[in-house]
Amino acid sequence: MTAVGVRVSPEWLVLREPADAEARSAELAERLGRHLPAGRLVIHDLGGGSGAMGRWLAPRLPGPQHWVVHDRDADLLALAVADAPASATVEARQCDVARLAASDVAGASLIAASALLDLLTAYELEEMLRACAGHPLLLTLTVTGRVTLTPADPLDPLIGAAFNAHQRRGGLLGPEAVAAAVDLLRGAETVVSPSPWRLDGAHAELIAEWFEGWVAAACEQERALAAEAGPYRDWRLAQAAAGELAVTVDHADLLVLP
Repeated sequence: MTAVGVRVSPEWLVLREPADAEARSAELAERLGRHLPAGRLVIHDLGGGSGAMGRWLAPRLPGPQHWVVHDRDADLLALAVADAPASATVEARQCDVARLAASDVAGASLIAASALLDLLTAYELEEMLRACAGHPLLLTLTVTGRVTLTPADPLDPLIGAAFNAHQRRGGLLGPEAVAAAVDLLRGAETVVSPSPWRLDGAHAELIAEWFEGWVAAACEQERALAAEAGPYRDWRLAQAAAGELAVTVDHADLLVLP
């Protein structure tokens, strides 16, 4: 999550971890487990931050496991080691996965990542997939660009389009990341599964935090939206606080079996 220069706070990761866990495809994890070798698994988690992917996936995989968490943020890596899954040992490796080499993941039984692909450029994605060639991959929670707010408002699609444009700044793949990965992985078995956040009144704090970031990025991209966005933001945040706003943020999970 912080592998490519996007600094996220531990508080944000704690807030989103339950929603991430609900969204990821358990079916893909089960299918992956059937293809892994018997015995001790060595799993590399790219851009793994505080280790949430391991805490979700480790109980769904067989046997003893050793996780190697790659991230640029030493503070988040320390959290990953401190809060290791019960069935696993965790090793922290401070690095930039956008510059991953095949030697960095040599001997891996599996390579995993969460909320990473959309933060890469096409070149970075191609290089990362080249480094991971020959290993099973489980790449979860890549944004697809589709957001639905209920009740709806005419400003929703305008904010959404501006946010998606912001996601593509600097040549980043943003919502096109999964399609780009599947195209690059021709010849491997690839399975894509939806993994949407479905947020309601029980997720009011997460909705508010996500929504503020969503609107701020949209206004940074399209400054003409700022005048309307102020009242819109205040109204939506009041709805969220009252438990009257539901949000679906679409993601996709990608399983790759070489």
